[in-house]
Amino acid sequence: QVQLMESGGGLVQPGGSLRLSCSASSAIMNNYAIVWLRQAPGKEREVISCISDEGSSTKYENSAKGRFTTTRDRAKNAVYLQMNSLQPEDTAVYYCATAGYVSFLGGILTCRDFDSWGQGTQVTVSS
Repeated sequence: QVQLMESGGGLVQPGGSLRLSCSASSAIMNNYAIVWLRQAPGKEREVISCISDEGSSTKYENSAKGRFTTTRDRAKNAVYLQMNSLQPEDTAVYYCATAGYVSFLGGILTCRDFDSWGQGTQVTVSS
């Protein structure tokens, strides 16, 4: 089974920043769109962002727009999630996953069917 690995989580004060990393083999990281998701205690899993396999297209959900940025470095087999202006409501376990279905219609990237996951990294925003 394909395995991805997240890193970079931790404890940060409100208003602070963190950069999460997602890594896997080059066969995976260079051929799949990658989605970032999060799950807070007692809440449903939430999609945050998606980046196309080439890194040229991205999409953000409302909770991430203007604060989070996802990028990928194909040479390092990595995808990143830069999170700025973090707030307590951003506290969650953050996951990266491959997107088995990707479309780009009308200039909008859509990513679905999250096939392979990492184990997650905890992000806690607290003073």
